[in-house]
Amino acid sequence: MVTKTVVGETILQHKELTDGRYLRAGRSRKAMVDAACELMDQGVLAPTAQEIADRAGVGIRTLFRLFEGVDDLYAAVDELKRPVYDAKFIGGNREGSLRERLLHAVGQHALAYEELSNVILCTLNLRWRSPVMRDNYVRANRRLRKDLEDWLPELTSLPRSRREAVDAVASFEMWHRLREHQHLSKDAAIDIIYDLLKGLIVEP
Repeated sequence: MVTKTVVGETILQHKELTDGRYLRAGRSRKAMVDAACELMDQGVLAPTAQEIADRAGVGIRTLFRLFEGVDDLYAAVDELKRPVYDAKFIGGNREGSLRERLLHAVGQHALAYEELSNVILCTLNLRWRSPVMRDNYVRANRRLRKDLEDWLPELTSLPRSRREAVDAVASFEMWHRLREHQHLSKDAAIDIIYDLLKGLIVEP
């Protein structure tokens, strides 16, 4: 006859086994999220499931057991890193004249673009096949538009054509073209973007 003691020990052993598996799964998930972040930060613009699994030190089957797919992993990366990325655009001196605030805004965004360049390029590269990355891109552009209006409330009174032109000039794509394709220095790129935006925003 099975005693209560034996039953209790069996239940305890099962709980410990379940808890252990849960903890291992949690560690593996974190390792894969961290691995994906590292690859993106290092300029791997389309990290594959195999590359992520290899960097995390887990098998490819483990990745697909713990995530529904690579897009599900991207969603976990976004949940972890979005507050960190958003914080790069926050701050800066938002006081002063329109020209002063404009210069501060361009400088703050330049710092963020420089630091997050590889991550943004990865998002641009993957958004055509990843719904998560596509949503991230749309959300990031809306956030940048709102942030510019926080710096420069005057934007809300611009004609629509000029308002849309402001977003184009202030975009990462513009920054990346100046820095990478036209080989301009950071200061030179800031000066160009500032002058273009000033021409759109400041009345002569």
